[in-house]
Amino acid sequence: MLQRPDYLNKLIGFKDKQLIKIVTGIRRCGKSTLFKLFQKYLLDSGVDKPQIQNINFEDINNEKLTDYKILHKHIEENLVPNKMNYIFLDEIQNVNNFQKAVDSLFIKDNVDLYITGSNAYMFSGKIATLLSGRYIEIQMFPLSFKEYISALEDKSNLPQKFKDYLEGSSFPYTLVFQNDKEKIRDYLSDVYNTIVLKDIIERKNISEVLKLKSIIRFMFSNIGNLCSIKKISDTISSSGRKTSPLTVESYLSALLDSYILYKIGRYTIKGKEYLKTNEKYYAVDIGLRYLLLGSASTDTGHISENIIYLELMRRGYEIYIGKVGAAEVDFVAFKNDKTEYYQVAQTVAEKKTLERELAPLNAIRDNNQKYLITMDYLPTTSYNGIQHINALEWLIN
Repeated sequence: MLQRPDYLNKLIGFKDKQLIKIVTGIRRCGKSTLFKLFQKYLLDSGVDKPQIQNINFEDINNEKLTDYKILHKHIEENLVPNKMNYIFLDEIQNVNNFQKAVDSLFIKDNVDLYITGSNAYMFSGKIATLLSGRYIEIQMFPLSFKEYISALEDKSNLPQKFKDYLEGSSFPYTLVFQNDKEKIRDYLSDVYNTIVLKDIIERKNISEVLKLKSIIRFMFSNIGNLCSIKKISDTISSSGRKTSPLTVESYLSALLDSYILYKIGRYTIKGKEYLKTNEKYYAVDIGLRYLLLGSASTDTGHISENIIYLELMRRGYEIYIGKVGAAEVDFVAFKNDKTEYYQVAQTVAEKKTLERELAPLNAIRDNNQKYLITMDYLPTTSYNGIQHINALEWLIN
């Protein structure tokens, strides 16, 4: 199994704490494997096997347990008395009224509860209210570039490896196919169709499937661009599929809930205000983007932005687009009372390009750390306090 130490250490840190541990993320990003890694850690630490119950609700053999009352009874009957029991419930969103079973198990002194979900629906409305203050969410993503490299025997030629990582996908299982593009494409098609069918169409009861797929293609082709609901609606309508802003808003909500897309809002750096219009969207995996758009997907600047955004998310930052006057900073990143600014470009080899990319950072009048991240292979350089860093070195360190 591919090791995921960053996520595993988070679970270890919350072991035996009176909190429900909820691991969220897109299908096939490695949540089930993470549970296996943690269960191995428990066994190696002296926990007896009967103390561990692991139920995956995508396994047809567990179909009868998707009734929350039957599930609760099954777990309760198999608890080891006078010892801590570690309960793992994988893809919990497949259980109707799962929160009732989870809440009842949570109050037991000898239960340490871990669950996964592939749809943010599990945090909606009454569910979020019932679980409020009782859980910690661990967001999981497909492989980072550093994790991808760690799984390879040959770690040389990083630029080529990065190209393979983008085109071949960051989903962990694609490593099995060793860059066989046809097999990877078939696998990604299966992942995509499963997400669209199970986490979007079925969950939202969508009947206009072709319209949904048009919106997905539009969003994937516009990663890193400012988008409004009206702009998306007008564009889809002009292509022959008349679409209302309300429909776009509903479908976008479903895409975000399935973790296939992430949304980032805007923040005025001088006024320190959050803006509610013209967000940007980024894809969870560039391989999926290549799958849907083919050769039309080679927008290197926005692809680089997408990768840096996902890495900042993995590192636990709260991220916004920065607005400074009329200029824009790609990312304002907050973490532990610290603020950092990031500008991302494919290359700044030309002087005019370098000046253009530095201008928004130079317009910020505070002492927070500023970074310019590009694919250029140059010694780490500083321009008026702005650190210029190679993207691949930043990603693997």
